[in-house]
Amino acid sequence: MTEVAPDKKAGGGEPPPPTSPAPPDNGWRREYWRRNLRLMVILLSIWFVVSFGFGILLVEPLNNIEIAGFPLGFWFAQQGSIYTFVILILVYAKLMDRLDDQYGVREREREGGGQ
Repeated sequence: MTEVAPDKKAGGGEPPPPTSPAPPDNGWRREYWRRNLRLMVILLSIWFVVSFGFGILLVEPLNNIEIAGFPLGFWFAQQGSIYTFVILILVYAKLMDRLDDQYGVREREREGGGQ
């Protein structure tokens, strides 16, 4: 058996024109991304100041300060920027968890197994 399409002229009428759905409101996504980028710029700026500023540009003045027998400029050049980077990663993860919770885009599970 074959289906017969209704005849448009015989009173079947034309289907209504398709309506395009309203575009979703992405304002919260833009705000979320803007805040994420702002956080990254701040944290990377801190890392730049510590690694490049303290470890290279200001190494001579900082070498006049000694901590545990080591010049401070040497410490920043060798270890300080690495420690700072690891701490900034932890700070970023913590702050992004808060931001995710605020915007309802959590990626981790709560204690007890439910979200």
